[in-house]
Amino acid sequence: MEFDPAKYIIKHLQNSHAWHPAPFLPAVHLPSFLTVHTLFLLVVSCLLIFIFGFVYKKTAGVPTGMTNLLEMFVVFIRDEISIACLGPEDGRKMTPLFCTYFFFILMSNLLGLIPVFPTVTSNVSLTCGLALSVLSFMILGSIYKNGFVHFIKIFVPSGVPLPVLLILTPIEFMGVFIKAFALMIRLFANMLAGHIVILAILSLVVILGLVALPVVFLAVFISLLEVFVSFLQAYIFTLLSALFIGQMYHPEH
Repeated sequence: MEFDPAKYIIKHLQNSHAWHPAPFLPAVHLPSFLTVHTLFLLVVSCLLIFIFGFVYKKTAGVPTGMTNLLEMFVVFIRDEISIACLGPEDGRKMTPLFCTYFFFILMSNLLGLIPVFPTVTSNVSLTCGLALSVLSFMILGSIYKNGFVHFIKIFVPSGVPLPVLLILTPIEFMGVFIKAFALMIRLFANMLAGHIVILAILSLVVILGLVALPVVFLAVFISLLEVFVSFLQAYIFTLLSALFIGQMYHPEH
């Protein structure tokens, strides 16, 4: 049976009811109500529930092991992202949200580095959902916190001549949606491209056989680079979300 790397990569990345784990292996067909990305979305969610529900141990003393590692990330997100962007009061309240963004994206990215597993963050529908949740906090959260009149004033700067306002106000309003769109595309494009590169390099081994074994080392190097990218993309999405929400909550700053 001739191996077509292009078809395999496309099938592997598709969000269908058939999971194609590896070349020359039969596809795993899922029930009609379940797609591949939905399945692994549930897997990521269950892993996070297990880690924070059972592995993470909150103690009165000094945390150790996995608990210490997780707390290091949580404290960093709280102090350096949430409080830094929204202030002490709102920052502490919003820390659980930003921790959810960070750990969910990170776990999805890391799981997707395993070639047989899909990267759910390479699905634009999922990144769109994440971006829409940020957008809802930017708009609805700002209205809830400061009132509708104050929300409108964000797009109408004081001291600006009326002719300029006619141009500036629509641009400022559109900028809110553009920020959310940028969040969606940045995460989707980075994770999709990384997964395609790894699959394409590993496909050379299947096509060329032992001659292409050195390519495996290149794939390992790129995979290690993708580990860094996985952390980086989770951090960037969380940081930009906090910045965008903070700008709407506290436009005077």
